[in-house]
Amino acid sequence: MVRAAGGADLTAIGRAGLTMHNHPLRAALAEEMHLRRLPRFAAPCRLVQIVTVLEEAAADAARAHIATLAEQGREIVPVAGKYGVLGLGPVALVWERHTEFATYTLLRGGAGDAGAGTEAEAEAEAAAGTPSRYAPSLFDPGAFEPALSAIFKDLPGAIIRATQIALVPRAAGDPTPDDLERWFASEATILCDVADGAARIVSDFRLNPDGYGRLLVLDRGLERDEPAQLVMRLQELGNYRNMALLGLPLAQRLTPSVTDLESRLAHLTQAVSERTSEDDRLLDELTYLSARLARLVAETRYRMSATRAYAQLSTDRLASLRIGGVRGYQTLGDFTERRLVPAVRTCDSFSARLEDLSQRAAWTSELLRTRIDIALSKQNRDLLLSMDRRATVQLRLQQTVEGLSVVAISYYLVSLIGYLLTAIPGVHHDVATAAAVPVVIALVALGRWRMHKHLAA
Repeated sequence: MVRAAGGADLTAIGRAGLTMHNHPLRAALAEEMHLRRLPRFAAPCRLVQIVTVLEEAAADAARAHIATLAEQGREIVPVAGKYGVLGLGPVALVWERHTEFATYTLLRGGAGDAGAGTEAEAEAEAAAGTPSRYAPSLFDPGAFEPALSAIFKDLPGAIIRATQIALVPRAAGDPTPDDLERWFASEATILCDVADGAARIVSDFRLNPDGYGRLLVLDRGLERDEPAQLVMRLQELGNYRNMALLGLPLAQRLTPSVTDLESRLAHLTQAVSERTSEDDRLLDELTYLSARLARLVAETRYRMSATRAYAQLSTDRLASLRIGGVRGYQTLGDFTERRLVPAVRTCDSFSARLEDLSQRAAWTSELLRTRIDIALSKQNRDLLLSMDRRATVQLRLQQTVEGLSVVAISYYLVSLIGYLLTAIPGVHHDVATAAAVPVVIALVALGRWRMHKHLAA
């Protein structure tokens, strides 16, 4: 133990300081790197994975559902917010919570592995000339009961993907053509090597009458964690691919609406360029079109961006599988790219049309506003000219009134002077009054002039 001079435990002090200065998200970020993984397993092994799409309201229900399952079994990895591993009898359940979906993966080692079926089945196959080393129950979901029924009970969300996976050892050998025809649609069979030839996969990626897809993984040298990593990548590829394809029906359904808006916007733009059109009517139609366009953008923006993100994840998982072709069969890469790439490009084209339409609507709106502003400017100019004319007329009237007021004021002043002259003896009243008239008029006019000059100053 290391101690300071005062006897303090330096190791304890170091731990306390490390804890005190931790970022609030340090533990959560460290834990995030260890989530979303499958426990280690090896061939022979059977798996079932169920993927459910969750709405925001179903997030709490998903957490409550897995908590109920945890009460029925034992916790191998304690259930946290996004991940947990439970033991349900002989079956292990791996639960993962993603942003939009949740996965339930059931594992059962050695269940339904390669091997002969009943003696009668083996004799029948031998008599047919196509003996098989694979049990007929290789893709029987009943092997996961009663755990599977417990999961389906009160399962939140809607199932978007359900897959049965069989991992068989190298000793089982390759399946016969009859095996492949019994499990998969011959016209849609996907067969290729993965992990640089360490495994081979077979599937047709179709829904079977039992509601599940089927995936056969042939172990050809997988070691340690490789089986779990391979199955996880294969399932992530399929899950992300399905989530990416969710945007395609939305784009296809709303494409006619976008086409209609493009046509209406073209007519509006043409009407804006014509001087005979009514601005009020154009503004109402453009406002309605912009509102519809904004609603479309709000309705599809998240789904289209999610499609791009899921498609990129699918591409990354596809590259990590290191696929090798098998002559005569379509590979997983061919199958994925043949449908995923056109779907994603359709969604990208749909998003680009919306963005272009929004930009064109903004331009048309700007043109219409410019046209209205010019019309208002002309109206203001005409109003100012009219006001100028009225002001000129009023000025002239005022000048006329002022001229008359000089006469009127002069008249009253002369009258007052006449009254004063009447009171002075010896003054000839008429002559004096007449002589005062020009003087009074001159003085009044001078006073008016000085007043105007003072006001102008």
